[in-house]
Amino acid sequence: MEAQSHHRLNVLFLPYPTPGHLLPMVDTARLFAKHGVSVTILTTPAIASTFQNAIDSDFNCGYHIRTQVVPFPSAQVGLIDGLENMKDATTLEMLVKIGYGLSTLQDEIELRFQDLQPDCIVTDMMYPWTVESAEKLGIPRIFFYSSSYFSNCASHFIRKHRPHESLVSDSHKFTIPGLPHRIEMTPSQLADWIRSKTRATAYLEPTFESESRSYGALYNSFHELESEYEQLHKNTLGIKSWNIGPVSAWVNKDDGEKANRGHKEDLAEEPELLNWLNSKQNESVLYVSFGSLTRLPHAQLVELAHGLEHSGHSFIWVIRKKDENGDSFLQEFEQKMKESKNGYIIWNWAPQLLILDHPAIGGIVTHCGWNSILESVSAGLPMITWPMFAEQFFNEKLLVDVLKIGVPVGAKENKLWASMGKEEVMGREEIAKAVVQFMAKEESREVRKRARELGDASKKSIEKGGSSYHNLMQLLDELISLKKTRTCEKPN
Repeated sequence: MEAQSHHRLNVLFLPYPTPGHLLPMVDTARLFAKHGVSVTILTTPAIASTFQNAIDSDFNCGYHIRTQVVPFPSAQVGLIDGLENMKDATTLEMLVKIGYGLSTLQDEIELRFQDLQPDCIVTDMMYPWTVESAEKLGIPRIFFYSSSYFSNCASHFIRKHRPHESLVSDSHKFTIPGLPHRIEMTPSQLADWIRSKTRATAYLEPTFESESRSYGALYNSFHELESEYEQLHKNTLGIKSWNIGPVSAWVNKDDGEKANRGHKEDLAEEPELLNWLNSKQNESVLYVSFGSLTRLPHAQLVELAHGLEHSGHSFIWVIRKKDENGDSFLQEFEQKMKESKNGYIIWNWAPQLLILDHPAIGGIVTHCGWNSILESVSAGLPMITWPMFAEQFFNEKLLVDVLKIGVPVGAKENKLWASMGKEEVMGREEIAKAVVQFMAKEESREVRKRARELGDASKKSIEKGGSSYHNLMQLLDELISLKKTRTCEKPN
């Protein structure tokens, strides 16, 4: 759908600098551009550098897409130059400083809005003030939510009814009111800011309230995955929403080099990895990854290593270099796995899409971040769920209790990595037991069947005639219609 130039939509995207929010929004912006929209992504310099190659490639293919940067006030907030991404913070204090630095940019960003005169602003949920910005410009503000409909609905009803407050213990269960399924949780599985009033509560509640004041909401999901919660969201918030996911699979489905997108320099060992995978039987290898923000305490890394080894199943484990912490245990464990050929360690960055698509992979251990979930679903893989913080415990309930494509490892406490202590360590016996149960073909047959069916549905959703394809076309047509109406109403 190539819009005529005088009716070409001019849409501005404002992402938030943490991978779980940033990556799907950039993919969505690229998707808009590939369907005839003139796109500007407004961000800070270090963040722009992480995806600029993809934008340049799209631009060189003739798409109307560009990046515009706003300087980040590193010195003013006490951060080293270039530290703008939440994933690079090593302390809670750094996270707070990045957040504060972003809040100081509001005036500068609003000036850019005025200069660029967009027809629509697609903004991350973490910028609630953009509701007023869009109103001043007389244009729609689209709220971009980077996780599931389910997690947003569950959070909404818990914040509204506060069912956890009547319990005498944080380990007692409550049922989330208002949902079409019976979902039980404990207070300790809720984020601190939901469980009780904290400084973060005053910061985060306006982000959710701004959704209901938006023109509509964009979700990186697809109809067949959570249709009941898509409907519940519309009924509860009373605004339009469009699910157009999985956006990563869609924007890259014609990319023959999806395995090394943006990371060619990190792939020196890819042939070795592929040779190792090719030597394994179909569905015999477990992929273990906790995303880019989670940092496991050393004691937990040790238990996880022993648990994986004791399970007797082959595995690929992605470990951040920063988790290594100068300790020799992981190096010794890696050497042991090389000798036994039972395990394969990848440091820092892994070609995840390449790995998940390999027939040897039988499932994934995941922290229940939404991007990882969607990539696993797209590959038709079931999951062992090990949520850590934020909305990940809600996502676990979607996988385990609603979709029934997940097996829980038994995580009990919602804790940001920066505040983890020794008491949260999951033992090697529990880990090994979960892996053995999950990888057993007979016991997990139905789970695997459902995962494959959802994988097929995800692929169809982004093809012409699919649910996500239809939603995107409908949204763009609606925005073009609004633009034409505004153009006609402007005084000569």
